[in-house]
Amino acid sequence: MNADSSPALTERLVGYLRPGAPGLMLTSGADGYPASAYTWVVVMDAGCLRFAVDCGSSALENLRRSGQASLQIIGPGDISFLIKGKARQIRQQIEAAAPAAVMLWELDVMAVKDQSWAGVTTTALQYQWPAAQREAMHKMEQAVYAEMRDFAA
Repeated sequence: MNADSSPALTERLVGYLRPGAPGLMLTSGADGYPASAYTWVVVMDAGCLRFAVDCGSSALENLRRSGQASLQIIGPGDISFLIKGKARQIRQQIEAAAPAAVMLWELDVMAVKDQSWAGVTTTALQYQWPAAQREAMHKMEQAVYAEMRDFAA
């Protein structure tokens, strides 16, 4: 951890992630190059996050090999954080995501870096569902967040 990072999530970040939010999961490939994937993220407390991982993905292979991940969170205003930690699988299937094969993983936070710039704002990373599917997909997404929060590991 360097001087401009902290070992725990800020209260503002915990508040933003409590209901659930999309994020970018970053892993390191076997070739040493970074890999990224969209994911859903919820906070358990200032030292623990949960996130979704697609079964059969390169991200899953990377996580199983290294046990390390970073989550990039981009929210409204000046919410822009990179969170690094140790990851472990805690559930084989997030039922609310079915028929998609999606696992539940947990990240023990090791370092949090605020990447915002003074005077610069961002828009939140979010999924834009097709109009015909929007209501059903939003409902599914909220059910996924609830299951991720409520699962007793």
